[in-house]
Amino acid sequence: MSFSELGLTPSLCLPLARLGYAQPTPIQARAIPAVLTGSDLLARAQTGTGKTAAFGLPMIERIVARRDGGTRRPRGLVLVPTRELAAQVHRALSTYGAPAQIRVTSIFGGVGMGAQIQSLRHGADIVVATPGRLIDHMQRRTVDLSAIDILTLDEADRMLDLGFLPALRRVIPSLPRSRQTLLFSATLSDAVVKLAAEFTRNPTRVDVSDGQAVTPTVTHHLHSVAADQKRAVLTHVLTQDASSQALVFCKTKRGSDRVGEHLDRAGIKTAVIHGNKSQGARTRALGDFKAGRVTVLVATDIAARGLDIVQLPLVINYDLPLVAEDYIHRVGRTGRAGRSGRAVSLVTAADSQLLRDIQRLLPAPLEQVVVEGFTAAPVQPSIPTPGRPRSWSRDSRFPRSQRTGGRHSRSPRASGVR
Repeated sequence: MSFSELGLTPSLCLPLARLGYAQPTPIQARAIPAVLTGSDLLARAQTGTGKTAAFGLPMIERIVARRDGGTRRPRGLVLVPTRELAAQVHRALSTYGAPAQIRVTSIFGGVGMGAQIQSLRHGADIVVATPGRLIDHMQRRTVDLSAIDILTLDEADRMLDLGFLPALRRVIPSLPRSRQTLLFSATLSDAVVKLAAEFTRNPTRVDVSDGQAVTPTVTHHLHSVAADQKRAVLTHVLTQDASSQALVFCKTKRGSDRVGEHLDRAGIKTAVIHGNKSQGARTRALGDFKAGRVTVLVATDIAARGLDIVQLPLVINYDLPLVAEDYIHRVGRTGRAGRSGRAVSLVTAADSQLLRDIQRLLPAPLEQVVVEGFTAAPVQPSIPTPGRPRSWSRDSRFPRSQRTGGRHSRSPRASGVR
């Protein structure tokens, strides 16, 4: 099947061929025709399966069809959880929409508002925004959302994790009620399904995950380590294949800095990104990593979304995430587009509870691997049936529950990440 057979005009298919996209991925094949009908959409797909094109291409198609030649008020709005993802989606939509001269503007925090205001004044067809900065523009009346035809909530589960539900409840009611709403997520907890019920109308449901939260091309290994040996084990793992790049996740900003300093002293070219870094510093670090000027990128979960490196072979969890679903987002940075990837987690005896929650999201037991020269007692996640699916409704393939309680029950931080 080709992209043109999905209902897209040939002109929009041209840049896809140049990008090497010969055939649509499963999420694109299912979502694009559904969006073109004008219906709302609730979609789940594994990270790295082409979700941006799945909502971006039909969004552009519908905007072009409705273009009236008047003032170019935004017709499409894409809400994303992080600055990095906003920049990534902006680049992708600009490329997809180039043949139709679609103007895309991104607005997010960490940078001045002046350039964003000027871009909005010059006219935009699509706005890609983080919720906090979008509210800033709404309060200043520098963005006009009165003509929005299509709203996309990208990485909806992550937005709930970051406490953006109050912000969404401020933004979305200000949009036209006749809009089309698309919700994309890598996982569908009760909270995400509840979010869809609040902001969509009889959505078409698409699930191409086959019940698996992560792609089967990723292998998952555990290294049981003593707490005071974690840095040494990390260095050992990284130097086993010094030619390949790795993304290392830490749970705190200070911890990320300390790990980055340790790796630099060990002679490993390393960059660090987290929320205390300026947007310019974060952009430079990502650019150096993508260009291969640094071998290792150390990050907090701010980089779990929006970092798109097709051939990233290794993700290391120096610290396990505090929320089990964030493991899925982290390891989703590797094994993208059908390529193989490896996820390695350094775990201590204190991590058994977190391991249990993570294991329940995976279809097979996590494999514990002994690192030669480093000994520690194996850490047992202690769950009876790893990867056993939660209860599923008879009428759909979506789980009724993926974890206890709503994910948005964490303290709201609507302005914490913009």
